[in-house]
Amino acid sequence: MYTIKQLSDLAGITRRTLHYYDEIGLFVPTEISGNGYRWYSEQELLRLQQILLLRNLGLGLETIADVLERDSREGTVAVLRRHRRWLVEERDRLRGLLHTIDRTIDDIEEGRAMTAESMFEGFAHNPYEDEARERWGDQAVDASKERMKGWSTADAEKARTGYGRVHEGLAPLLAEGVAVDDVRVQDLVQLHYELTSLFWTPNAEAYRGLAQMYVDDQRFTANIGQGNDALVAYLRDAMLVYADARLS
Repeated sequence: MYTIKQLSDLAGITRRTLHYYDEIGLFVPTEISGNGYRWYSEQELLRLQQILLLRNLGLGLETIADVLERDSREGTVAVLRRHRRWLVEERDRLRGLLHTIDRTIDDIEEGRAMTAESMFEGFAHNPYEDEARERWGDQAVDASKERMKGWSTADAEKARTGYGRVHEGLAPLLAEGVAVDDVRVQDLVQLHYELTSLFWTPNAEAYRGLAQMYVDDQRFTANIGQGNDALVAYLRDAMLVYADARLS
């Protein structure tokens, strides 16, 4: 049995995080002694390992809870084998990206011209492409891919880093309680719209739909908010203001 301090040290996460996981029912102690100490068995260590792995894969806590609920009906070895497969796939994906980045550095340093295709070689197939085709049709998806082929080097760099700049810029404004119609917020949403328009050009209705999808689809919520769901809702509200004010 392990104390919460021992578990915190072993897993490299804070006791506050473990308390929060307990509060939401995601990870509870095996027992709580009369003096209030939390104790965890080796079985709980395995569950925490799974939680941290799924967090590293970008899943939100609600999604993780659903995954673990399904896992509880499977054998431990089957669950670990699936997690191992995910890690191998992630390793291979990162290896391909590393190769692309190295070649990009070499091309820039040696002054060689780069094509859009070479910039994105090694990137994994978009796991949402089939879903996008079903939702918006082949023509829309194919048009987006054709638009990407015409990107300049600056466009590619903007697409690679821009969304992160938007999210990182919004976080302190949210913390300060800045209204979503504030010019600082709307300037960041303008960047977000420009980034989105590198792939497709949404009108007001489509941009409002995209904003709501960020909140409704847990995959987008987890990727954008990285555990801060309030940030995703803040972005949605700011996008709605932008759509009403600037789009037709």
